[in-house]
Amino acid sequence: MTFTLEPSYDDNPRLQELVVRLRGYLRDELVPFERERGITAESKLDRPTLQNVWKRSRELGFYGVSLPVELGGQGLSFFELCALKEELTASGATLSHSVLGDMGGPLRVGAIVKYATEKQRERYLMPVIRGERACCFSITEEDAGSDVRRMTTTATPDGDTYVLNGKKVFSSAAPFADFAIVVARTAGAEETYSAFLVDLDTPGCRVLEGEVPMSGQQVEGDLLFEDCRIPSGNLLGEIGQGLRIGIGRITLNRLLHCPSLIGAARRAWDLSLDHAMNRVVFGQPLLAHQAIHHKIAEMATEIYAARSMVMATAAKADRGDNVSVEANMCKLFTSEACFRVVDQAVQIHGKAGLTRGNEVEQIFRSLRMFRIVTGTTEIHKNAIAKGLI
Repeated sequence: MTFTLEPSYDDNPRLQELVVRLRGYLRDELVPFERERGITAESKLDRPTLQNVWKRSRELGFYGVSLPVELGGQGLSFFELCALKEELTASGATLSHSVLGDMGGPLRVGAIVKYATEKQRERYLMPVIRGERACCFSITEEDAGSDVRRMTTTATPDGDTYVLNGKKVFSSAAPFADFAIVVARTAGAEETYSAFLVDLDTPGCRVLEGEVPMSGQQVEGDLLFEDCRIPSGNLLGEIGQGLRIGIGRITLNRLLHCPSLIGAARRAWDLSLDHAMNRVVFGQPLLAHQAIHHKIAEMATEIYAARSMVMATAAKADRGDNVSVEANMCKLFTSEACFRVVDQAVQIHGKAGLTRGNEVEQIFRSLRMFRIVTGTTEIHKNAIAKGLI
């Protein structure tokens, strides 16, 4: 192919070096590792396999690379982190979510280190950063998704402990996590929410198999708390800071999800171009038809527009500006635009694009989810309007 949407960062030598090395690792090691073991997007992942990826990624300097230097990272900017996250999904690697530590790793705990006590850092957070332990973040409930204040999970103070009761759903990485960061309502208080560090082997805590989403990925779990007693020392931050910890993380994640969607759309574009070049119809390559030219052009334009918006917002966040409105704009536009890209990819692939096991079909299902998860399209529109009016 003479043209791809693969970006270069020649004006940032550190980032360019990281991107080149990351592409090499994904292409030459991780993808072959997955193929040898028959790992697909719908495989049920086991802890030893994931730890293998955590260990190797850490050896290469990728696991937790965005963390501050004092925590073992390189202190990447949001701009640089977005660039790396796009490369992960653009590679088509199933386990790409474990290379930087998105799935239960350092990227899950990096934003909460400032709330942790020294003891909590040493027992819970640093082992995650080293790839020794894994965590999940649990805030969503069956009737408390976008309207998080409807949560019913409670934390009742009892001497030097808290007693948790309730159920959390859609906790990513729960099936292979060691502990959870749980946001619960303080019993007897209407609007007081706090965050707790909960070991998943604590009596009264059970990890249940979560529902399998349309992407087919089996990385979600539900957490059930039945008189689960945890030490008061496991309170993260202060009483009443739960939503600040949870929602603050979610706001940033809305921006940081975007480059992953862009990478997946870029992968769909690459696959579509390859297919169009090699598929022969009516005696000539599919790519010879102007209708396909138009689709390829529209797809590339959508990707370019989404990336430009996301990287501009990341750069603004790096300057310390408030990007709450822009982050919602990015998630709104990127989730919709990238889904349009993969929809065109399915159209280009024809019957193959409708077939289970085809990579484009799986990307289609995955990107459809992100018009809902981490904030629905409608919720983002509400947030944008509220921030502007």
